Amino acid sequence: MIDIGASALWSSLPIPALVIGADGKIVAVNGAAETFLNLSSRSLLGKDFLDRISIDAPVADAMARVRRDQSPIFITDADLTTGEKAPVQCGITLSWLQDQPGNILLLISPREMAERLGRGLGVTSAAKSAIGMAEMLAHEIKNPLAGISGAAQLLAMNLSGEDLELTDLIVEETRRIVKLLEQVERFGDVRPPQRKAVNIHDALDRARRSALVGFGARMKIVEDYDPSLPATFADDDQLMQVFLNLLKNAAEAAGQKGGTIRLHTFYDFALRRRMKDGTGAALPLQIEIIDDGPGIPPAIASDIFEPFVSGKENGTGLGLALVSKIVADHDGWISVDSVPGRTVFRISLPLAPRVPSEQEI
Repeated sequence: MIDIGASALWSSLPIPALVIGADGKIVAVNGAAETFLNLSSRSLLGKDFLDRISIDAPVADAMARVRRDQSPIFITDADLTTGEKAPVQCGITLSWLQDQPGNILLLISPREMAERLGRGLGVTSAAKSAIGMAEMLAHEIKNPLAGISGAAQLLAMNLSGEDLELTDLIVEETRRIVKLLEQVERFGDVRPPQRKAVNIHDALDRARRSALVGFGARMKIVEDYDPSLPATFADDDQLMQVFLNLLKNAAEAAGQKGGTIRLHTFYDFALRRRMKDGTGAALPLQIEIIDDGPGIPPAIASDIFEPFVSGKENGTGLGLALVSKIVADHDGWISVDSVPGRTVFRISLPLAPRVPSEQEI
C-alpha cells in the first residue's frame, strides 16, 4: 500500500485533497487543502471529517454509496466551511481508492480556484449571463419566429419539390428555437414553487403515462415503489416536470433500440442536508430513476447539472440544469451515478409538514 500522504504527487497536487478513512476520520491532507481550509494537517488528521468541515450536501450518504458501488460521485455547487469563515461554493469529488479499501479520496474544487485556473467559473458565469439575457429577450424573439413560421407555412401551400422541403425546414427550425427559448424561460423563472402535500407516486405515474405515449414509447418502465412512502412538500407540476425531464433523458440515451427504466422509491431517514443557516434538514424521501443506457460521458459527468452542458448531439444542456434548479427550490438534493449500462439519478426530498388533527387544535 502506498502512503498517499508522503508521496511527492500528493504533496504537489494543486487542488485541495483529503483522504477519509472508513471510520469517517481524516487520514491524509495535502498542502493545498491546508491552505484552502486555513488549518494545519496536525489539527485535521485523526479528526472526524464531518465535525471539522461542514458541507451543505449529504456527504456521509455519498461516501457510503462510493464505498458500496466503488464508483465516484460528483457534487456540484456545495457550500463548504470550517465554521471559522464564510462558506465557499465548491465542487466536491468523492472517489474510491482501489489500493486502500474503505478509504475515500475527497477533492475540493473551489469556484475561486477554478477562475484562477481559467476553468469552470468562466463557463458558468458566461452561462448565467447568457441565460439572463436570453430570458429577457425570449418573448421578443418568439413573436417574430411565430411570424416566420406562419409565413413559411403559407408559402408551402403553393410550393412543391425542393422549395417545399426548404419551407418545411424553416418551420421545423423555428419550432426548435421556440422550444429552446421556452426552456430558458422556465430556467430563469424565479417565482417560488406553489408547495403542498404531494403523493410522489401520483406524480411519477403521471410522468410515466405521459412518457409511454410519447418519447418513451420504445422503453419498458418498471415500477419499484415503497407503497408506505408519505407525501412530500412540493409543487405538483414542477415535480412532474423533473420526472419527465429525467425520463426523457433516459429514453433519448437508449436511442432507437429502447431499453428499461426503473422507478425506485424508498425511505431513508438517515439522509440529512445541512442548510445555509447551519441547521440540518431531513431528506428521507428517495426517488431513483435508473436506466440501462450507455451512461454519461466522463468528460462532462462532474458538470452535468450546469447550464449548456450536454452529452447529446444538438442538446441544449438546459434540461438537467432545470431539474437541479427545481430540486434545489424544493430544499432537496439530486445526484447521479453513471457507468455504461447503468445510470442512476437520485432525488432526495423532505416530508410534507404535519397537519394537526381537529382534536389537537
